[in-house]
Formats: sequence, structure tokens, C-alpha cells
Amino acid sequence: MITTRIPTVLLTGFLGAGKTTWLNRLLREPGFANTAVVINELGAVGIDHHLVREASDTVTVLENGCLCCVMNGELIDTLRDLYLKRVRMEVPEFDRVLIETTGLADPAPVVGVLSRDAFLDTYYRFDGVLTLVDALAGETTLDAHFEAVKQVAMADVVGLSKRDLADPVAQDNLAQRIAQINPGVALADARSESPANLIAHVQRRPGVGSDARRWLAAGRFAAVKGIGGVAPPPAPEGGRHDGRVQSFCVTFDEPVQRDNLRAALEMLCAFRGEHLLRVKGIVNAIGHDTPLVVHAVQHTLYPIETLEAWPDDDRRTRLVFIERDLDGEFIRKTLENFVQAGDGVFGRQ
Repeated sequence: MITTRIPTVLLTGFLGAGKTTWLNRLLREPGFANTAVVINELGAVGIDHHLVREASDTVTVLENGCLCCVMNGELIDTLRDLYLKRVRMEVPEFDRVLIETTGLADPAPVVGVLSRDAFLDTYYRFDGVLTLVDALAGETTLDAHFEAVKQVAMADVVGLSKRDLADPVAQDNLAQRIAQINPGVALADARSESPANLIAHVQRRPGVGSDARRWLAAGRFAAVKGIGGVAPPPAPEGGRHDGRVQSFCVTFDEPVQRDNLRAALEMLCAFRGEHLLRVKGIVNAIGHDTPLVVHAVQHTLYPIETLEAWPDDDRRTRLVFIERDLDGEFIRKTLENFVQAGDGVFGRQ
């Protein structure tokens, strides 16, 4: 019988962001000896611990007890194999997993895999995305590579690396730019903050009270009250990929039908998912005393969850969108048509 799912965090960041350096710091932290690190074969040489013995063809035990699992194929197969080796005691016990992507990777497919596969969702608990950004070259990278913009947009925590090498004014500009791409993201100093603390602040699913408020961060997004209109996208500046990204918060003052809202989000994810970098919200649903939580990444809509209590006195439905190259008016009309439809129009869950 499963009692505890294994917490899993995705580590991403563009080439040169310092992922390998940060990862080595993490593995030296007290309490992180029981960590399995899943990396791609290009990154395998980056772990500077002495390898003391082979546990299998793909799993190596590091000197501090951590597992280094090289991903040669599909992530699903790698995580399944790693878990089954754990059950059969072919590898040391591990109580958390960190997945490191390549610098050019789009994190969305990994996020989708961790939530859609039944086996992984049963045995692993996806906690969220930590993105490292080079404070020295961050602005240039965001200008040149949309992959870097997506890594920031999908992050729950952004850690700025190499701040000791970057000009303070440039750092402030970069921080403002990150906040424009992902207004709700937590921003930290990857050099001075301990890796364990950064991991602890990764929060894909909210708790109650201040945790839920921090997770949603609705006040940082441009407000679209009562779906009366959508905030215009920022005007693209020369060469800036994030000019294609806009973020906003849609609010409903009155309780909404749960099934209607779910149907709207399912439709958006199915037909416009490639444009939806991140969706999250706290919902006041008819017939529910406590709020519902929704979140989605591109084509993946997570199961709707229920919070134990409202985080504050605000009982409005608040839906946060971070989207790319999508007509905001289309989102507005979709929500309006579905949510304001009659009771039971889209069935019951």
C-alpha cells in the first residue's frame, strides 16, 4: 500500500546558468544524501563527486549516498526503472528526486509526463520547477532564445546565479523582466541562498493561508475584473522574445459552476495548449464551502483539487494566465461562454 509519494523537482535553466555548480552544492547539503538525481547523458560528466560503485548500467552511487541516474531514453522508463530498483533494493533507498534538463530543453513536456503518466503520478509527487538564470548574461539569453523565456515562465522559483559578476543596475533590469514574464514567481539569489532553501520554496500546489496566497500571487498580474476585457500584451522591443508573452488575472465575483469551468479549461488546453505556458487559479465553485485549485501547463490540465480553507477573506474566483502568441480576447470569450452557461450544461465530474 502506497503511503508516501516521492517528492520530485525539475531543475532547468539555459546553457551557462550554473545548473551543474548548483547541483553539486545541493548534493553536499546535510539531509540530501537520499536524493536521486536524474540527468541526461550530456550532463552526466558534470557531477564532480567521486563515483564509488555502479548500481546498474544507468544508476551510480555517489560518495555521499546520492544516486546519479543517467537518462538515455524516455523519462517515464527511467523513473519507473529507478523506482522498481528501489523496491527490489537494487539501489539505496531515496526519498526525493531531482530531474535536471539540458540547457536547451523546453520544460513543458517533462511537466506533462510527470502528471499524465499513471505510474509516475502514483509513486512520484511533482512539486514544481526551479529555473536558474545567469545574472550576467540573462537579458541577452532571453533576447536570443525563446526556450529561456519558457523556462522562466514555467518556473515556481527562479534562482539568479553569478550575481557577484553582474552590474547591480543590470540585475535590477533582469529581475523586472523576469517579473514581467512570470509575475507570480519567487526570485532568489542562487549564490547566497542555500540550495536546500531554494528547493523548499518550490511550490506547484498550494497549501492553506499565506501559502496559497503566495502560490497564486494574483495581485502581481494585470487584473481583468469580471472578464470585462484582457490587458493588452506588452509591446515587443527589438529582438525580445518575451514581447510575445502576456500575463493577466481573470476574476469572477460570483461563484461559478465547477463543471463549466473545467470544460472551458479542458477546451483551452486541448486546442490552444501550445500557447498556454501556465494557468493557475483559486475558484469559488457553487456548492463548495472551500476553494478549488486549478492549474495547467500547455496541453495538461491537472486534476482539480480542494483546499482545506480559504487563504483570506477574498472569495472571488481568480485565474492567472501566462500565455504566448494567443489572442487574449479568445480566452476571455471562452471563459465567458462556458462559465456563464447554465447549470449542468457540461455534465458533472
